[in-house]
Amino acid sequence: MILVYLIFGTLGIALFGLLVLRLWDERAEQAEWARLADLQPANPSLYDPMMVADLPEPARRFFNFAIAPGTPLLTVAEIDMGGQFSLGSRENPTYQQMDAKQILAAPSGFVWKLRLPGVIPVSGSDSGRWTRFRIFGLLPVARMGGDSDHTRSAFGRYIAEAFFWTPAALLPGPGVAWESVDDHTARATVSHLGLSQAVDVTVDGEGRPIEVHFMRWSDANPDKVHRLQPFGGKLSDFREVQGFRLPFNVEAGNMFGTDDYFAFFKAEVIAVRFPLPSHRFGSRDAR
Repeated sequence: MILVYLIFGTLGIALFGLLVLRLWDERAEQAEWARLADLQPANPSLYDPMMVADLPEPARRFFNFAIAPGTPLLTVAEIDMGGQFSLGSRENPTYQQMDAKQILAAPSGFVWKLRLPGVIPVSGSDSGRWTRFRIFGLLPVARMGGDSDHTRSAFGRYIAEAFFWTPAALLPGPGVAWESVDDHTARATVSHLGLSQAVDVTVDGEGRPIEVHFMRWSDANPDKVHRLQPFGGKLSDFREVQGFRLPFNVEAGNMFGTDDYFAFFKAEVIAVRFPLPSHRFGSRDAR
């Protein structure tokens, strides 16, 4: 009987510890979300095509498609998305339906909160500071971050995603430099706090961004070694949101542009919002 009590006591302590860890993680997610939301410009400038008059022609085409004249240049977006996410490989993708919410505030960070309600449900979050996922809401299956490899890899992701959902964050200015690649492709290099990422955007005749691709610092390879390798995605289903024209269908994956390309991320956007900074309404509890 004592052994039974010890077993149940140990299980109870372990369960309590996992619950505390989950609550700690959720508090960190809320605090980071609030920090990024507060980076929204309180009095944004309005878009004028003259802002991009000196850029390479494909870049001008991109901005003039993505941002209507007179649009407030908000740089922080919240995105609700469904779609599919793969936990498998190119040969056996085993796509699962996903439910995700994201805040994107390039070049300062992002938080992506994911839920995969499959037979073995997966939930958690990815950010510029951590990757934390668990099954059944409690058992950790991925917990990493806080090192230079993770930071560099995450920076590449959210700079590239700015081309999807926050084009105003890529306008020329301190830390953002543009150059021409060819008649339909331009490259933006974004530098921030010692990090730098070059991303290429390919546009059609109207300036619609149809592909975004770059060399990402990643260990998603057979050797599990961090190195630069192709990453990218395709964009479609553009819709107007507060003066921006944004893709509501995005697929992306490793080894973009090669025979080994695998689109593990297929997002169908439900909504995009540009939140007001919270200091307009007083401080938030999660800050």
